[in-house]
Amino acid sequence: MTSLKPKTTQTMKPATAAKKLGILLSATPAEFQEGVVSRSELNALQTSPPAWLADLRRNGPHPKQVVAAKLGVSVSGLIRGGITDPLTTAEIDALKAENPAWLEHERSVQADVRKEAQRLKER
Repeated sequence: MTSLKPKTTQTMKPATAAKKLGILLSATPAEFQEGVVSRSELNALQTSPPAWLADLRRNGPHPKQVVAAKLGVSVSGLIRGGITDPLTTAEIDALKAENPAWLEHERSVQADVRKEAQRLKER
């Protein structure tokens, strides 16, 4: 026999939704931070983002995972470089233009890690 229970809506905390959207929770509107997000609401945010979400994704501030990806380094590399706070897109671009020694080093470390992962995958 099949159960005829009403289907429950899957929800998540705002922090989880923000992580899935690749945005910093503290930079989101209060309504987003205070409520819960259903799976269908998350899908709607991903497919047709409102202005505040598009602006956050474009200009930041960005969480460290996004900053690391934009700079081509690991999150650990960011921390070793002294970057512990969220950065805006303008700050990330300025760092890329400046290209400090730590960033160059961490990019080469990340490139080596990728090469090794590829080598192991091909085995």
